Amino acid sequence: MSRPIVVGVDGSESAKAALDWAIDDAARRARPLRIVHVREPWKSERPFTKAHEEHTRSEQEARLLAASEAHARTRAPGLNVTTAHLTGAVTERLLTESETADTLVVGNRGLGGFAGLVLGSVGLHLAGHAHSPLVIVRAPAHAGNGEVVAAYDGSDDADAALEYALKQAAAIGARVLVVYAERYPSLGPQGAGYGPLLAGAFADMKTEIRQRLVPWREKYPGVEIVESIVEGHPVPILAAASRTADLIVIGPHGLGGFASAVLGSVTHGVIHRVHCPVAVIRAPWRPS
Repeated sequence: MSRPIVVGVDGSESAKAALDWAIDDAARRARPLRIVHVREPWKSERPFTKAHEEHTRSEQEARLLAASEAHARTRAPGLNVTTAHLTGAVTERLLTESETADTLVVGNRGLGGFAGLVLGSVGLHLAGHAHSPLVIVRAPAHAGNGEVVAAYDGSDDADAALEYALKQAAAIGARVLVVYAERYPSLGPQGAGYGPLLAGAFADMKTEIRQRLVPWREKYPGVEIVESIVEGHPVPILAAASRTADLIVIGPHGLGGFASAVLGSVTHGVIHRVHCPVAVIRAPWRPS
C-alpha cells in the first residue's frame, strides 16, 4: 500500500493551510491522506479557562477530526482519507508517524499540542529527525508561480532535496530553480590581492554545480531545471525566492553555504522567513 501523506491538525489557521496543502499533494500524487491530532495526556478534559465549554476536550478534538475529514473529501472527492486521534508527546508521536509516512505536513504555528511548533524546539527537532520529508506550511495560503526552489550544494542532503523538488515539480507542472549561494568574507585593503582567488574559486564552483545537475536533467527530462548560482547569504536569497515560489526545498545538513543547516542558522532562518511552504528533506531519502 502507498505510504500516506500525514498532516497534523489542531484548529489553527496554519494547520488549516497545512491540511489543504496535504490534501492537494495527496490528490495530485495519488497518495492516501492520514489526518492526525495529538492529545497530550496531561491536559485536562475541561481546562479552567474554558470551564463553560459545552463539549469536553475529547469531544472537540473528535469534531475537529471529523470536520477535517469532511473538508478533505469535499476538496478532493475520491481521496482515500483516514483519521487518527493520538495521545502522547507531540514530537514523539509525529516522529513515529513519519516512520511510515510519504510526507509529514504541519503548520508553522498552532494551538494546543502544536503551539510554537516551528519557532520552538518541536519544529526544529522534527526538521532534524523526521524519517520522511517534512513540509511546513504557514497561513494564509500562498499562491506560487509554478516554480519549486531547491537549495543545492552537492551534499547528500541536497541531492535528496533536489529529487524531492523534482518529484513535486513534475506533479504540479512546475519548473525547478536550483539555488546555490556562497558567502565570501569581505576583504579590506590589505586583502585585495585575494579577490582574484575568490573569484576563481566561485567560477570553479559554478562549473561543478552545473556538472552535478547534468544527471538530474537526464533523469527528469520533463522538468525544466534552471540554476541560480550567486554570491550572498542563503537565507535572504531563499526568502526572496519564496515570495513567488510554490515550495522551497532544503536539506537539514549541507556543505558550503548550507552547512549545518538545521542545527545552525540557515534552515532555521529559512523556516522563519519564507513566505511559501518549505520542505526539509533528510538523506538518505528515495521516493517510495
